[in-house]
Amino acid sequence: MVETVRSFNRLVTQRVGALQDSYLARDRPLAQSRVLWEIGEPGCEVRTLRSRLDLDAGYLSRLLRSLEASGLVTVVAGPGDRRIRLVRLTAAGRRERALLDDRSDELARSMVAPLSAEQRDRLVTAMAQVRRLLTASMVEIEARDPAHAHARFCLGAYFSELDHRFDGGFDPDGSMPAVADDMRPPAGLFLVATLHGEPVGCGAVKFHADGPVELKRMWVSPAVRGLGVGRRLLEQLEGRAVEHGSRVIRLETNAALPEAVAMYRSSGYREVEAFNTEPYADHWFEKDLGQGTLG
Repeated sequence: MVETVRSFNRLVTQRVGALQDSYLARDRPLAQSRVLWEIGEPGCEVRTLRSRLDLDAGYLSRLLRSLEASGLVTVVAGPGDRRIRLVRLTAAGRRERALLDDRSDELARSMVAPLSAEQRDRLVTAMAQVRRLLTASMVEIEARDPAHAHARFCLGAYFSELDHRFDGGFDPDGSMPAVADDMRPPAGLFLVATLHGEPVGCGAVKFHADGPVELKRMWVSPAVRGLGVGRRLLEQLEGRAVEHGSRVIRLETNAALPEAVAMYRSSGYREVEAFNTEPYADHWFEKDLGQGTLG
């Protein structure tokens, strides 16, 4: 498996021209061109650029200094906070980015031109699948305090989506409580999934010494749905519950969330009688964690 991945990587880097000092026949390497493209027309914060490209801060600074020396970008302090640095394309940078776009299109066409129509369809379909799977592999999951900015973003998006999807809307104050203290150790745990440093999902558990652990606040951004993020969050929360000594996990959910219901059923949860008075619940599920749950 490892050798197949490495062989694929070697072929791709050669085919896209990553090995050349001058990418797309321009006077700069691929890394500088990629940064130039990622900055985009409106510009962005340097820290956002670093997260998007997963680059070391020092290396990115060197790339930006080189682009700045070439007159393609400007790097300035933020208007409200001088600790924040903003990078924007100059007029020359916008022209260079447009030229890179045109030549990138030409490179893409050269990849499919020698192939038959059937081969083109197979290649493009495979590329789309590889892109999705590689994106899924880049999602990171870690424990966060519920008051952390990423956690608060996820909870806000979660409540907003429930309000949109539930008949009659959703009022967090009308639901059974899961306050911050319930979701931080030792009472519980809150996990956040991130992609390129941006929050894209969350989930929590509430521990109980005298009963099953509760699964709470499961949410995945629409941008990454279908990549298995929800299932990874679920498996890690189950694993943390096992580490805590819990043998049974419970949850309740709403019929307006059929994808969540399907995931729980396919993950070994069985529907049970209502075990609480959650007003927004239509389904109550339970799972015996046993000894085989993965962390």
